[in-house]
Amino acid sequence: MGTNSNGDIEEAIRLLSIPANNTDNGNSGHHEYLLPSIEKLKEIVELLRSIIFPGYFGGPVLRRQSLHHFLGVRIEKLYGLLAEQILSVQHFDEENSNSADDEEKAAEIAQLFIGILPEIRKKLWTDVKAIYDGDPAAKNYGEIIFCYPSIRAMLNYRAAHTLLSFGVPLIPRIIAEMAHSETGIDIHPGAHIGDYFSIDHGTGVVIGETCIIGSHVRLYQGVTLGAKKFALDDEGNPVKNVPRHPIIEDNVVIYSNANILGRITIGKNSVIGGNVWQTISVPPNSKVLQQKAVESSFTDGLGI
Repeated sequence: MGTNSNGDIEEAIRLLSIPANNTDNGNSGHHEYLLPSIEKLKEIVELLRSIIFPGYFGGPVLRRQSLHHFLGVRIEKLYGLLAEQILSVQHFDEENSNSADDEEKAAEIAQLFIGILPEIRKKLWTDVKAIYDGDPAAKNYGEIIFCYPSIRAMLNYRAAHTLLSFGVPLIPRIIAEMAHSETGIDIHPGAHIGDYFSIDHGTGVVIGETCIIGSHVRLYQGVTLGAKKFALDDEGNPVKNVPRHPIIEDNVVIYSNANILGRITIGKNSVIGGNVWQTISVPPNSKVLQQKAVESSFTDGLGI
């Protein structure tokens, strides 16, 4: 190494100590507040799996009589970890947070979340049943819980959506992205999804932030429920919190690699075929299939 190597390192440290840009707002990772722990959030997700599906995750439950103790130990640990992690993000979106109340607020949200776990479990079991009823390859509920990426993604989504509804910043998105990395299914925690929801195979499914999905909806791999375009402000930046994703009503089936884009409505009991590009609403009981090529136009182009 050259004689100026120490000087180069010192200069790099100096430059890296400067905020990346003037709009950083202290969120570049070197501010004074504690940030959430990815490892502890992973532990929270594992605890949730063992609480929602005891015996399937988190070790065996050998006797029915021990289930109460099994759940109690894990819920107590979940409460402590979740309150700690919520506390770590109190300042993330709030410049003037009252630190005297932060710990109490974090504990209250953690308690509210645990109180709603029975409802989350109920919804997830409807998702399990929807897969079992709709997939002839599914032999039993246990196979679905252990093997189907849809259930892993939906557990993360339903937990993340609940935390987001309580006003928790950042953590819901981290939990959702954990499922995305693990399963290839990308569900924004802001989406609203009803009961009996199923995704078959799952890889490449994208569900945007402002989607509204009814009950008994089934998606196949590669489906995108996305935005067609973004509203821009006077400076050319995307406007936040604007409804821009589809509304999917009850009992809709969307087959593989379909793209449903924009704030449109797919009416109840409809079927959207594979590889369809849909940007206009359709009424209930519709069937939308990929348009076939017109044979005469194709052969004319070949000079036949």
